[in-house]
Amino acid sequence: MSTIAFIGLGNMGGPMAENLLKVGHKVQVFDLSADALARLQQCGAVVAETAVAAVAGAEYVITMLPAGKHVAAVYLDPDSGVLAHIDSKALIIDCSTIDVETVKTVAAAASAAGVAMIDAPVSGGVAAAAAGTLTFMCGGSEEHVDKARDVLGDMGKAIFRAGDHGAGQVAKMCNNMLLAVHMAGTAEALQMGVNNGLDPAVLSEIMLASSGRNWSLEVYNPYPGVMENAPASHLYKPGFMVQLMLKDLNLAMENSRATGSKVPMGSCAKKLYQSQSEVGADALDFSSVLQQLIPDS
Repeated sequence: MSTIAFIGLGNMGGPMAENLLKVGHKVQVFDLSADALARLQQCGAVVAETAVAAVAGAEYVITMLPAGKHVAAVYLDPDSGVLAHIDSKALIIDCSTIDVETVKTVAAAASAAGVAMIDAPVSGGVAAAAAGTLTFMCGGSEEHVDKARDVLGDMGKAIFRAGDHGAGQVAKMCNNMLLAVHMAGTAEALQMGVNNGLDPAVLSEIMLASSGRNWSLEVYNPYPGVMENAPASHLYKPGFMVQLMLKDLNLAMENSRATGSKVPMGSCAKKLYQSQSEVGADALDFSSVLQQLIPDS
């Protein structure tokens, strides 16, 4: 078992750190939330007073933070950054979903300091984080991704190396843009069927047996009452929140402009999720985009 520093114990990071504890790792945690620290302490984690204290003696340093600016600050801040305090034999694993440029900046600084790093954003949402069934999309050298597999395998079921630093983030952007597109399309098709008097459950069965079959329809149906365990049947309790999908789509749009990629479907999905956010639905599950498609009464 390893000594692991875990910084960022939110909806995703908290369950991920718990899974590391369950298999016997020593986990040293830091977060700005006292409640989050207390929960992990009850699970057996060592609570650190600062991020710098958390990385002391760690063989792996895992971060799960909201945005690129937070990742850059945790590692590179002149006063409180942890990079200067990480053992040269340790491996940094950043599981945050952030922009590619920040990944490359932090990775370059880590390399200059003699510390290895990979980016490893995740797919699967809160449920998969709790169940330990996340998918990790990694960017970095084969050697360092292979070194990370033992630890990532205690939090997930699938680990892919997409390429060099930043490639994990690109893979995550592509995946979530596609997810937004097929969720919006599924919601659109179901609502049109309902507008014509069809039963959404029957229409779902028809499409599942036909060429319209997709993940959103099969395991995450956006129409209330069709799928018992889906967020749509529980007032769209997340799950994966609208604000997080919108964040990922904004990252994808920024990347598309930087790379000259044409993403008309992704752009349409982004507009739908922006509209859903603007009506105050940020904290609802992303499948609630169906609400944007209900005819005005």
